[in-house]
Amino acid sequence: MKTTGMPTSSLQVRRATFEDAARIDTLYGQLVADTARCVLPERLQALSEDPRTALLVAEIDGQVCATVLVSLCEDVMYGRQPFAVVENVVVDVAARNRGVGAALMREVEAFCAASDCSKIMLLSSVERTDAHRFFERCGFDGSIKRGLVKYRRSFA
Repeated sequence: MKTTGMPTSSLQVRRATFEDAARIDTLYGQLVADTARCVLPERLQALSEDPRTALLVAEIDGQVCATVLVSLCEDVMYGRQPFAVVENVVVDVAARNRGVGAALMREVEAFCAASDCSKIMLLSSVERTDAHRFFERCGFDGSIKRGLVKYRRSFA
């Protein structure tokens, strides 16, 4: 993963390890209020070994301050090209507006380009308008398609 120098800090993006579980769980707490969150170290370990999934973290001066998950999905529309789904993008409130999210998203795009993805998709909660503007600055277009979600609690 790339390392980017920042004016007063060192920013590094890397794959998450099992040791990052507690910090990722804390970051997820800034994203959702769901107390059923459960980030398992062994799950992070399994994902770190999966070539079709990248759970990334960003660190400033060695402290994890952001995370994103990207997963490749098989498809048949464009030969063997997969598409990617991005989930759980969160930058710690104290680290926002410092290029951390952009660095994460560049790594997501590099992972997807190296995998010959046809597209990258993500969903963002309707009320997160600041996040929407950020994603648009990263090249995502919210006017092309409409995302729909059905959560487990609503399954038949």
